[in-house]
Amino acid sequence: QREQSQNLNSLTKNYFFALFIVFLLLAIPFKSYYQPLIVMFAIPYGIIGAVIGHVLLGMDFSILSMLGIAALSGVVVNDSLVMMDYINRNKELSKDPIKAALNVGPIRFRPIFLTSITTFMGVLPLIFEKSIQAKFLVPMAVSLGFGVLFSTFVTLILVPTTYITFEKIKEYFRKISIN
Repeated sequence: QREQSQNLNSLTKNYFFALFIVFLLLAIPFKSYYQPLIVMFAIPYGIIGAVIGHVLLGMDFSILSMLGIAALSGVVVNDSLVMMDYINRNKELSKDPIKAALNVGPIRFRPIFLTSITTFMGVLPLIFEKSIQAKFLVPMAVSLGFGVLFSTFVTLILVPTTYITFEKIKEYFRKISIN
């Protein structure tokens, strides 16, 4: 039990370190500190999806479930990154950040949905695998599959709306500083 506690502490520490590195790597190309936060806001929703998957299937949460969440975080960041990148490209063309964010959902829905559904379908055979050899991988597959499925719908709504909210806040503070 002590070894399991040490492993969990190590996994948690390394996970947050990896999230910090992801934040830094996203901040460089975005040239922004708030856009990486928007991208990473979807991660907790992926974790919620993983927990829901475990509850629906009546599974206990394990260390391998946590490893699945680590993998899930990368996929969720990728989906959000696609959205944010397209918002930025659209903003350059239209010069209106709010219009750019509103247009991104319908345009990027299909690629994001297809990526997520194929990831879920790819781990589905493992989720329902009954062999003893694969049993230990099932919690990881449940975390990844259900987390991706749940976070996809959240990402399609959360990223554009959070971006619009940040833009409105920036606009408000610009108006205050001018007056």
